[in-house]
Formats: sequence, C-alpha cells, structure tokens
Amino acid sequence: MKPKTLIIRTAGTNCDRELAYAFELAGAETETHHLNDLIANPQQIASFDLIGFPGGFSYGDDIAAGRIFANRVKHRLLEPLQAAVERGTAIIGICNGFQVLVKLGLLPDPTKAVQVTTLADNTEGRFLDRWVTQVTDPDTKCIWTKGLDQYELPIAHGEGRFVVENDSVLADLESAGLIAIRYGAGDNPNGSTDDIAGICDPTGLILGLMPHPERFVDPTHYPQWTRQNADFMKQTPAGLVFFQNAVQHVISKATAGA
Repeated sequence: MKPKTLIIRTAGTNCDRELAYAFELAGAETETHHLNDLIANPQQIASFDLIGFPGGFSYGDDIAAGRIFANRVKHRLLEPLQAAVERGTAIIGICNGFQVLVKLGLLPDPTKAVQVTTLADNTEGRFLDRWVTQVTDPDTKCIWTKGLDQYELPIAHGEGRFVVENDSVLADLESAGLIAIRYGAGDNPNGSTDDIAGICDPTGLILGLMPHPERFVDPTHYPQWTRQNADFMKQTPAGLVFFQNAVQHVISKATAGA
C-alpha cells in the first residue's frame, strides 16, 4: 500500500512541492490542497494517513509567523484535525508549519489545543539561512526521528526561537518525552530555550520542527557533498529518514490491523 498524504498550503506557502516530493520519495502518495478547499469540504481530511504543514511565509507572516494560518485552521478545521490525530494520523509541521502547529495548539497536546509555546524572533534579530547540527533526544516518543542520532539539516527562518509559557511547561515537555530534537552543542542558531529545535505530542505522531528535513532527501542536497567519501553517497540522507519512518509507521499499522 501507499499511504495517502495531505499537504496543506495557503497564501505564502512555498515549500509544499519539496514536502510532497519528500513524502513521495519515501513511498507515499500526495495530494496538495489549498486551505480554502479544505475549509469548504473538511471531511476530505478523513481520507488521509499523513498530513504535512509546509514551510514558507503564510499570509506574509503578518501579525506573527503562522498566526493567521493557525487562526483560520482553529476556527474551521480544528475538530477534523483532532479526529485525524485520534485515529492515528501522523502529522508534521516544518518551519512555518511548526509555527502554525504551536499557535493552533496541536502541539504539544492536541486534545487540549491550547497554546503554551511559540516561535519568537531569533535572538540575532535577523533571518538565518544555513545548515545546523541537530541531535535526537534519546527519550523522545517521536516516530519521525527513529534511528536518527546526530545529523545536519538546513534552517531558514526569522522567527525560530522556541520559547515556553513558563518553566512548568518546559518541565512537562521534558518529563513526558515530548522534546524530539535539540540543536547540537554550541549550534543553537536562534536562542531557543533549552536548545529545542522540535517537539512532538504525547503519541509521538505529531512533530513540529524548525529545520527542513525535506531539503535533505538526496546526498547532493548537502552543500559539501563533493568533498565526502563514497560511503556518504550510499547513505540515506537524514531528512529522508523522517519521511520513511512515518510512511513505514502507517504501513505497519495497516498491516497489523489487516
């Protein structure tokens, strides 16, 4: 079987094709729908096994990055998305998509849908576009990061500093295993609290992260690939592993239930 993936785009989204390609390379089928189409016909969401919120600058990042996108989803599509989570749909939000998920409240707890974290302006006060080191938290429940340890992915954001409402929220994220990814030692590019680059929900099915895994699904995407040895070209790029993990999870779940 090929899991069906829904890519949700809207005005200002610009990473939807890359995200679709990454899912397809991992073995899924994809359909890209505009937010307006889903609002007009929300029952469509029920037919998908995977959902992706791509990066970009939705609605020009007016008010705050992802805020308008999140508000439109919250008022029109929150219940269908919560139902998708309940039936085990895996969801990823990358960069602007991560900003949407936290402002929507699907992260860290989709059952409550209350915002307790956000992505604020980078401490440097400017847009950052470079590759950074990430480390998968060993205690995470995240299905997307399975088998990944330390790796590099590109970032491209101006509002990527992960912050929490209070220390209690941070402690809860830590104790529940919801911190999925941290920036590597000395490589926190935006001043994120506790070096957090990505978080998941209690089921491990929903992941939001600022780095872009969809931009490293082929060895030649790595900026210094010509300087690597032959083994590098044979390895599965770290970004592709994210999508392979999610696709395999869906297939395994379907096989177990057959």
